Amino acid sequence: MSTTIKRVGTIDGIRGWSLFGILLANLLIFQYGIFGKDEIGYFNLSSTNLGFYYFTKIFIEGAFMPIFTFIFGYSLILMKKSLERKQLRVKWHLFRRSIILMGLGLLHSTFLWEGDILLMYGIMGICLLPFVMRKPKTILIWVVILFSLITAVSLVDSDGDFKLTSEAKMTSYLNETMTIYSSGTYSEIKDHRLNKDPMELGVGEGAVMLLLLPLLLSPMFLFGMYAAQMKWFLNPIKEKRNYLAGLLILIPIGLLLKSTPYLFDELNMEPLGGIVLPIGYICLVAFAYSKFPRALTVFENVGKLSLTNYILQTVICTFIFYGYGFGLFAKLGVAAGVVLGVVIFTCQIVVSTLYLRYFKQGPLERLIRIGVYLRLRGAQ
Repeated sequence: MSTTIKRVGTIDGIRGWSLFGILLANLLIFQYGIFGKDEIGYFNLSSTNLGFYYFTKIFIEGAFMPIFTFIFGYSLILMKKSLERKQLRVKWHLFRRSIILMGLGLLHSTFLWEGDILLMYGIMGICLLPFVMRKPKTILIWVVILFSLITAVSLVDSDGDFKLTSEAKMTSYLNETMTIYSSGTYSEIKDHRLNKDPMELGVGEGAVMLLLLPLLLSPMFLFGMYAAQMKWFLNPIKEKRNYLAGLLILIPIGLLLKSTPYLFDELNMEPLGGIVLPIGYICLVAFAYSKFPRALTVFENVGKLSLTNYILQTVICTFIFYGYGFGLFAKLGVAAGVVLGVVIFTCQIVVSTLYLRYFKQGPLERLIRIGVYLRLRGAQ
């Protein structure tokens, strides 16, 4: 019993820690928009803010979402084993869970914010159903194949000259976004988010991009499933040497790969770095858990309420930056945004810890559980 609790504790700790990184990365979108964050020259940042911007782009952005993805795949196997113990239909319950996530994602992206991940997680949950009953070796083969494909994509046509839209159209879009997001009403911001798009893509090109996105996400989902099948994190103390080796090797390599678009004009290995660095970070947290398990308890509490905390981050940040709240869009700066992220996450740690003294599940976690098991009290 104790080993199971420790394993789940490690996973919750990694999940909670990834939410912190996701918040810091998402603050670029909250502050500058889904397209503006990659057109940062438009906003004339100070040298300090530029330094924090590049730090976030290399160390944070694209590194913590894959960790959350890994944990999603890991949790999928844990849930599968739990369903088997209860003698319930595994795929049917997992399918319902995915449908609920898709529904929450649609609501989140439609009424709150364009940076939603829940819809894609729901879609990937359905796509991964054929792998749920597969052997670890089969899953690992697919992980290697998909990792290799992403590496190949990184090596081929990796220069940064390709543009999806014209400079004039992007500037016009950013001008409109600045005005509406900083001073517009809720309905004006919602209309802009849903109907304005600076990318010059046809229907076919858009469809291709939608098909490629699951391909880019699936390796970390599957790797998480493989890790759960192999019972990684079952005994962090026993496995700490592996975690130490992983963090010492993978973090420097991952940071170097993620830095390539800023160091070289015609080389972009960032997609590969977005796989290597997250695995290094996972090893870092697992190693820290083997040395200081109590220190990670605060992250565990946030991780246990991950869905509720994720949506709360959206509610808080949109109110801070959008016109129907404080209207600080593109005004706060990246450096102050990082400080704000630390403050928000610290508050989430405190609130989550207090909440879990009285309740076992967050409100959204309970909603999903009711939907999956079709019982008001979920599964016992």
